[in-house]
Amino acid sequence: MRGEQERSGSLFSYVSIEERIPASHPLRRIRKLADPALDRLNSSFCELYAPEGRPSVPPEQLLLASLLQAFYGIRSERLLLEQLHDNRLFRWFVDLSPDDPIWHPTTLTKNRQRLLNERVMGKFLEKLIGAPEVKTLLSNEHFSVDGTLLQAWASHASLKRIDGEEDPPPPPTGPGEGFGAPKPGKKRAEGDFRGIKISNDTHRSSTDPNALLALKSIAHSAQLSYRGHVLMDNRHDLIVDDRVTPANGTGERDAAQSMAADLAGAHQKTIGADKNYDTKGFVAEMRWIGVTAHVAQNTARSGGSAIDRRTTRHQGYAQSINARRGIEKVFGWIKAFGGLRQFNVRGTESVSAVSGLHRIAYNLIRLGNLLLAQPSPKE
Repeated sequence: MRGEQERSGSLFSYVSIEERIPASHPLRRIRKLADPALDRLNSSFCELYAPEGRPSVPPEQLLLASLLQAFYGIRSERLLLEQLHDNRLFRWFVDLSPDDPIWHPTTLTKNRQRLLNERVMGKFLEKLIGAPEVKTLLSNEHFSVDGTLLQAWASHASLKRIDGEEDPPPPPTGPGEGFGAPKPGKKRAEGDFRGIKISNDTHRSSTDPNALLALKSIAHSAQLSYRGHVLMDNRHDLIVDDRVTPANGTGERDAAQSMAADLAGAHQKTIGADKNYDTKGFVAEMRWIGVTAHVAQNTARSGGSAIDRRTTRHQGYAQSINARRGIEKVFGWIKAFGGLRQFNVRGTESVSAVSGLHRIAYNLIRLGNLLLAQPSPKE
């Protein structure tokens, strides 16, 4: 018998939003990991808010909403609020009932600026990996490190000379009399650098002065960028530390030394890395702080590799080189799925916070899958 469509909706619903979320949904496992970490951040949240005044949006809800934006690669806060308005799964994840009003976009933006800072994100990652069920998954001896270029929210049109002077007039755009010579009295358009060489020593972005021109490879053009760094646990490819530095030539090795020095414990550790880290200075610095550098040998470099048979003869060296490839999955997910191929914030502080949030999101997804695969304890 054919059913008839009823166009008048019911006035009340007797099924809770909790019952509508499947028990096996991945966000349920993520909430079980995120909620205890956010609870342990309560004292840090109290320091950010005044004791009196009108109540603001709970910081736990704001961070959960930001995690949703990273999980699903939502490109703007307005689209995030639109999803929170329509999607009951998103409402459940941030503890909003079906009748709760959605925040105004400016309210969300203003409050996120208070929470999204390097200090809060660092503590969030610390509390997450410090949970008892997570600590058993981590290795305290074997790690990998790498860096990647992340495009800044600034274009070549924002580049201005550091000395404040004007660039010389541009050459003519087509053939004719005087072709190739600058035309007197003509000013350059924004972003037009024909005939002149620009570098970080001569030009700086007026939009984001902290962003620097950097080349990903010879086949790519230079882009205003930051450099993101990750220290990864080799056992289960979990992020234990992250940094954002200016996109200069030594940033990767400097960040790796800083993160390796912050590792807890005085026992011997290993750290895997690619050929870019194969320098005598880096290897010597690692040995001085009690870390064995398992970096890929760059035999084409003048002077040869800084790694010799004393390191490469051990089986652990080959294992570290193989495990290091897992760090590419981190950067691949952050750029392709997390939507962080280009930042939508400016300044080192904001960039570090957004980058840290995406790395926490990656850890939560990874931990949700790892803990699901763990055998349940026998009663």
